[in-house]
Amino acid sequence: MRLLAIKTLKMTEEVLTSVTKTRPKWARLVSAVDHRVDRALAVLRPQAIADHRALLASLGWPPPLSTLTSSNPDRKSAEVPNPLFTMQGDLKHQYCENFLALCRLQELQSQRKSRQLEGFNRKVALRQPLWAIEELVNPISLASQLHFSKWVDKPEFIFALVYKITKDYVDSMDELLQPLVDEAMLVGYSCREEWISAMVTSLSTYLAKEIFPVYVGQLDEESATGIRSQARISWLHLVDLMISFDKRVRSLVEHSGILLSFQEDGNLQKISSLSVFCDRPDWLDLWAEIELSEALDKLKPEMDDERNWRMKVQGAVLSSVPEDFKSPAVSSAFLRHLSSKIDRCRSLPSISLRSRFLRLGGAPITRKFLDCILQRCQEAEGLTALTDDDAIIKVANSINAAHYFESVIREWCEDVFFLEMELNQGDQLGLSVSEYGSREEPIKGSEGGIFDEEIGKLGEFRAQWVEKISVVILRGFDAQSRDYMKNRRQWQEKGEEGWTVSKSLVLALDYLQGKVLVVEESLNRIDFVRVWRSLAAGVDRLVFQNILMSNVKFYDGGVERFDSDLQVLFGVFGAWCLRPEGFFPKASEGLKLLKMGEKQLQDSLAGGEKWMKDNGIRHLSVTETEKILRSRVFKS
Repeated sequence: MRLLAIKTLKMTEEVLTSVTKTRPKWARLVSAVDHRVDRALAVLRPQAIADHRALLASLGWPPPLSTLTSSNPDRKSAEVPNPLFTMQGDLKHQYCENFLALCRLQELQSQRKSRQLEGFNRKVALRQPLWAIEELVNPISLASQLHFSKWVDKPEFIFALVYKITKDYVDSMDELLQPLVDEAMLVGYSCREEWISAMVTSLSTYLAKEIFPVYVGQLDEESATGIRSQARISWLHLVDLMISFDKRVRSLVEHSGILLSFQEDGNLQKISSLSVFCDRPDWLDLWAEIELSEALDKLKPEMDDERNWRMKVQGAVLSSVPEDFKSPAVSSAFLRHLSSKIDRCRSLPSISLRSRFLRLGGAPITRKFLDCILQRCQEAEGLTALTDDDAIIKVANSINAAHYFESVIREWCEDVFFLEMELNQGDQLGLSVSEYGSREEPIKGSEGGIFDEEIGKLGEFRAQWVEKISVVILRGFDAQSRDYMKNRRQWQEKGEEGWTVSKSLVLALDYLQGKVLVVEESLNRIDFVRVWRSLAAGVDRLVFQNILMSNVKFYDGGVERFDSDLQVLFGVFGAWCLRPEGFFPKASEGLKLLKMGEKQLQDSLAGGEKWMKDNGIRHLSVTETEKILRSRVFKS
């Protein structure tokens, strides 16, 4: 009789759907019929559920859990009595008919909701758990909680029991119940997934109501008394159990080969015990804070061990950049802990939760690393103003660490895991707090990629301290070459006999070459290029301003001397490029002007910019060119 009534209501629904499409003005008539159908369903569904529960009780459901709790967790499912497999005869026929009726009722309701919510977000409203599976899980959940209450301090027993029950009965869902769901034409439902989802949901509900509040209370007590207890360890142990449980549960779902249905619907939280954090982001923040505190505590002795700053990272870590970063081992320690936090948050069922966790528990590790290397650089600068080789090496090590750290994080951020978070964050921009969800308020400064801000700061740090190294060496070169720069008479004389370079410049060049070699030995190749190019530009400015623009008079011998000195200076940088004179544009072009003949120089005074362009003078202004030309003295 029930199946006949459901069939009649289904035919009524088909008529209503047709009328709604062909006679949209008959809205009141359709509403009146809907009201009658709702009254019929209000009688049918409770009666079907009541009969279903009575049938389950007569089947011996739920099975006694005492055997499960005392048994070996590795025992095979075949050893556990399964009432769904053992039922026979009329009892089995009645159960299957009742199960089928529930499924058809749910399919009918789904059709009605689909019609009534036409034009709205039907996907959210239509997706409901499978009623018949819920009726299987609810009595098991109530029976399990009697055991759970004894295991608040031993949560591993709770997870073991839930997983064992889920696994032991999952096969019967596929073999016995799934054909009934298919017969009812209830589209989009897998009994395996619904069973697993319902079991995980019951576990998550119990954790949220009974376990987490106890652990939060312990943490609050620890915070109030200031006495370090086992609260943090217990919390992390619980999270470890949840992550491990979710992995095992996911393997059960994947066994059916239809995990994609969860991923496409965005409902991974249905099979994740970590879904407790979806409703309580404050607990997620607490978890991230604990993870961060534990990581920093473990990193402190590694930061304080000077050997970790002297030893270099061994082996290639980056897959795409075969670069020798010369990074100290401490950077690898920071990356190891950061990678651990990333791996732990991968199990979170929501992209927004993963993003929130990493911003609170991962990004601060990067900021701590930056603070650490910045402090070491400031200490080195404060002691010797970077004039000592050891201080330069210390700063170079910190730059290497920053470069390596930045490169690794950049490569991580190219992974789909991070790109999804960045895309999700982009979708959330512009939403109000209420639209974003009152339970998951956006983190301040969370626009863009997870580590974008930290990557930018690491780049700024490298640029700042590379420039400081260059400035310090340039300042030392300036001090060593002061006598050479101020000697105006030397440009009227030839160079010293037997010398290819002026004697007063030798010490400055030796200082420059020695410092650059120290930097080359200590610094990674990419940042070293920035150092020597910056140095070359600085030396070029010094030579140009202090010699070519200082109103000295260049005789033939002086030009010859200046040419020899510049060639030796260029040779210092010749080890790192093929044409070092290209990095001294003003000095090179000034020398080029001085070496021109008298007739050619006279033409230049009349030719202006066109003459300069024709003769390859591109880095000097007309005024600077004229000043250099007037400093040239030709003797008759």
